[in-house]
Amino acid sequence: MRLLLVEDDNHVAAALSAVLARHGFDVTHARSGEEALQALVPEGNGFGVVLLDLGLPDQDGYEVCGKIRKRTSTPVIMVTARSDVRSRIHGLNLGADDYVVKPYDTGELLARIHAVSRRTVHEETTSGTETELRLGPVHIELPTRQVSVNGSVVQLTRKEFDLLALLAQRPGVVFRREQIISEVWRTSWEGTGRTLEVHVASLRAKLRLPALIETVRGVGYRLVAPAA
Repeated sequence: MRLLLVEDDNHVAAALSAVLARHGFDVTHARSGEEALQALVPEGNGFGVVLLDLGLPDQDGYEVCGKIRKRTSTPVIMVTARSDVRSRIHGLNLGADDYVVKPYDTGELLARIHAVSRRTVHEETTSGTETELRLGPVHIELPTRQVSVNGSVVQLTRKEFDLLALLAQRPGVVFRREQIISEVWRTSWEGTGRTLEVHVASLRAKLRLPALIETVRGVGYRLVAPAA
């Protein structure tokens, strides 16, 4: 996922960018409100989430949030030291999707980023008319839960289909193991053992496309769309 980090402190930005990169994010750093607005042209510019620090040198962070929302529907998470309820409500009313108060736990921040991303993907999927996904020779029919490769139907279990459909919604995007377990198995990562690895291996074998699902070491998996 591409993430726009709006932070004027280079030291903070460098440390946070390193953490985000280790978790599969492609981070672009904007040091001011104007840089952030330019980075979002045209219409979101492919960013999955904007992480917006409110303490910017050139513009009020709330004002920047309002401008972002007028330009794009890309999810915005505000980051600030202001913990009062009125400030949070003001930010949400301007169009922010979530709010993180400093100092924050990195795990919590990652969870919030994935949460707003999931909501956005769900809204796009349910509001649109798309009922099938085509990824090279792979054809996924969502309503009938049928998968075929080069025209031949492949029999998948319910969880195998759910896993493939999740990854196929955003080809190239790295899904963390914890996120996949939460989305597909509706539980936490602890106690699931090798469940996810077994299902990934089974999908690779059944689809006869071992390179379709790529393992991102220490993070999770992503779907690599094959050539038609």
